Amino acid sequence: MTIFHEDRHELHGITVVVETVGPLTYIGRCHEIDDENVVLIDVDVHEDGPDGRSKDEFIQKAARVGVWTKHKRLVVPVAEVTSVRRLGEIAVE
Repeated sequence: MTIFHEDRHELHGITVVVETVGPLTYIGRCHEIDDENVVLIDVDVHEDGPDGRSKDEFIQKAARVGVWTKHKRLVVPVAEVTSVRRLGEIAVE
């Protein structure tokens, strides 16, 4: 794999899905991941709950049609993150 910014995380510039221990799921372009935070650019956020679509439906829609930016930049504490994966690796159903 070619890393264009050798001083950045390997996911720098890649659209990722960030799942958390709570009800929030983030999809955005990875800017930085370090020991404390995941920094995302052009981010959409989904909150799991009784109303609306499920987290899986949110991720599937983003994989099919892309991300609707609701936040230009968000910082997610690593302590809250359960997984970070490339949106492009999600199989569209």
